[in-house]
Amino acid sequence: MPAPSQNVERWGVYEVSLPGPQSGNPFVGVRLSASFQYRHRSVEVDGFYDGAGVYRIRFMPDEIGEWTYVTRSNRPELDGKTGQFACTPASARNHGPVRVQRISHFGYEDGAPYFPVGTTCYAWIHQGEALEEQTLATLRSSPFNKLRMCVFPKDYIYNKNEPPYYPFERNAAGESDFTRFNPSFFQHLEKRVRDLETLGIEADLILFHPYDRWGYSKMTAGADDRYLRYVVARLAAYRNVWWSMANEFDFMKEKTMADWDRFFRIVEESDPYHHLRSIHNGFILYDHSKPWVTHVSMQSSDLEKAREWVANYKKPVIFDECKYEGNIPRRWGSISAPELVRRFWVGTVSGAYVGHGETYLDANDVLWWSKGGVLHGESPQRIAFLRRILDEGPAEGLNNLSTYYLGAGREGRYYLFYFDFNQPAEYTFELAPGAQYRAEIVDPWEMTITPVEGTFEGKFTMKLPGKPHLAVRFRKIG
Repeated sequence: MPAPSQNVERWGVYEVSLPGPQSGNPFVGVRLSASFQYRHRSVEVDGFYDGAGVYRIRFMPDEIGEWTYVTRSNRPELDGKTGQFACTPASARNHGPVRVQRISHFGYEDGAPYFPVGTTCYAWIHQGEALEEQTLATLRSSPFNKLRMCVFPKDYIYNKNEPPYYPFERNAAGESDFTRFNPSFFQHLEKRVRDLETLGIEADLILFHPYDRWGYSKMTAGADDRYLRYVVARLAAYRNVWWSMANEFDFMKEKTMADWDRFFRIVEESDPYHHLRSIHNGFILYDHSKPWVTHVSMQSSDLEKAREWVANYKKPVIFDECKYEGNIPRRWGSISAPELVRRFWVGTVSGAYVGHGETYLDANDVLWWSKGGVLHGESPQRIAFLRRILDEGPAEGLNNLSTYYLGAGREGRYYLFYFDFNQPAEYTFELAPGAQYRAEIVDPWEMTITPVEGTFEGKFTMKLPGKPHLAVRFRKIG
């Protein structure tokens, strides 16, 4: 747990811990919240019961200066408690939460650029200490700055183990009491979210999923809603949290579209910090134009479709699943490393962002996409190269340039063209007039950048290597 302090850095976590009643069922019988005030501004925050008679309220201050708070509760021993603390400037690696910026892109709240380069480890926090620490060690040297992960344990092919912790109290027969949370489970989840924060990785938390043998996907509406409010109260104060309502929401046949709308509204209304919110599809698309959806999380292999989706939704598009590099006997988990790298580039120059996953067979069923561990594939280092390209480009991100096939950039300043399956021996480019550009040939697989002799402007024809899957980058001089 975060150590109590009278000072906390901007976008850090300030925690109020209070002793309180243990009788009855505190998870449903006790209400607790606090009002945090800075000057004339007030922020309402829900508290939660953390077991053993301990109640907590967590707050993420976003203004430097003196804050005060007062608690509210239906129990007198928790009501009317007051305090104050100082919010200090953020440390060097703390840029705040990620926000949507410039319609179809992202950035940190302090204005620093953020280009999501994500991966998927659905059930990594349900594997025990040794494997989870190995996963963190792998992430530490990886290019990934976003991780898709499930809150609930997962039951699926290559992932049949029991988790070390369960989210609800269970009886001797293994039946869950959905009115009583298991604080140990959520304390462990929080620890892993903080571990990711230390690595500079956004935790894209999947709140529901269909791959379940414990009953979490079939809870009642009351249990669903109580769970959502509890997990938001516990986790929203961490700046690196994103909310994904579900993985493959349409495979959860017990839930209706109205249920998913309600889940979005509960999360939106319960989260005072307005973290990013999305939902991931199987075959049926959710209506991403709804106001509570901040960005489009897509399962699709049609990467060029991003141009249409960005234009229609006017929101960022992330292909969180475009199939995985691997060799399992499943169509979704057996594409090659060159193919995944190609998809990353096609999605990027189409104005979107793309996510990684890896599914190589393992004697112990430790596949990265589900359990984490170590990476075996050839795509991560090439994805790191693409991340370098993004970091070297415009801080505002790359917009698709609709007048060009597979071209993106910022008109008049920066252009990145990707030649997919074919590259002609020469190609006629037409850049914004009135400026001169330097050109480079970029090889996404070999990870090389080769300058082209001379400067270029306006409309011109350039000789090319004639090799597919190469890119050409133009950067304005001066």
